[in-house]
Amino acid sequence: MTRALYAGTFDPPTCGHVDIIARALALFDRVEVTVAVNAEKRTLFSSDERVRLIQDSTQALEGHERIEVTAFEGLLVDRARASGATALVRGIRGAADFDYEMRMAMANRHLLPGLETVFLAPEAAFQFVSSTIVRDVHRWGGDTSGFVPDAVQRALAAKR
Repeated sequence: MTRALYAGTFDPPTCGHVDIIARALALFDRVEVTVAVNAEKRTLFSSDERVRLIQDSTQALEGHERIEVTAFEGLLVDRARASGATALVRGIRGAADFDYEMRMAMANRHLLPGLETVFLAPEAAFQFVSSTIVRDVHRWGGDTSGFVPDAVQRALAAKR
């Protein structure tokens, strides 16, 4: 059974994140979505809220029963080792993402030999969407509905 780990801050989860999860489900038997917890980083949503938002946002995906959503603080390779993941899934929107993600992939492979990183590109409609853009649009009262799943849209509205 192949298990992949898709880690990120997911603050908030976007349609692009859900798209990457769906693509990972087509490649792996199990996909663990790991919400990064960093006590020093100020986030819009708590780690528990982000876990719940990912769970709610992925319920309609085919194969959603093969998704596990967790929160984790520490080295990603430690979480991969503990969960039995053989691959890390990373979303790539463009060249800037690729450069950063390639360096991280090499570091992770050095720390845990045999751990592969799989780069997946989201649907073209989500190439420009990031959690940072969503937070900025939300902060200034803009419409985020085209960027995030309905569950996240409702949570953002509740934060107003």
